[in-house]
Amino acid sequence: MAQPASGKLYTAEILGLAVELADYPLDEGHKPLVEVRSRSCGSHIKLGLSHQVGSDRISSMGMQVSACAIGQASAAIMASRAVATDIATIALAAKGVEQWVQSAGSRPSWPRIELLEPALAYPARHDAILLPWRAVREALCKADVGG
Repeated sequence: MAQPASGKLYTAEILGLAVELADYPLDEGHKPLVEVRSRSCGSHIKLGLSHQVGSDRISSMGMQVSACAIGQASAAIMASRAVATDIATIALAAKGVEQWVQSAGSRPSWPRIELLEPALAYPARHDAILLPWRAVREALCKADVGG
């Protein structure tokens, strides 16, 4: 019997990434706080970040994610490297993920992003992949990073 498509999409690795979101609790010290919602699937993320004055690196990040396992996995993948990374690298990766999802570019160089590759065959999951990347870009635009 053939394995259903959802079995290939929701792997143990993808489901395990959702658990990692517990490592990124959202608190009131994270400024700015942004909330981004997907128009297509209704998923949403509230994301905040912190940085030291004069630094161009994120020192901490917190999230509340209401999304499918793919959206949660994408958020965990994004956050796992975003902390302590400079904003230029994060912005470049976010743009790369968007191009990759839209088949307009190659897979970006970001740890574990390849785990999301099976979801590219499911256009209904594209917004879920992009949601955390859009949220971090919006937060970076609102933050006074790099002083």
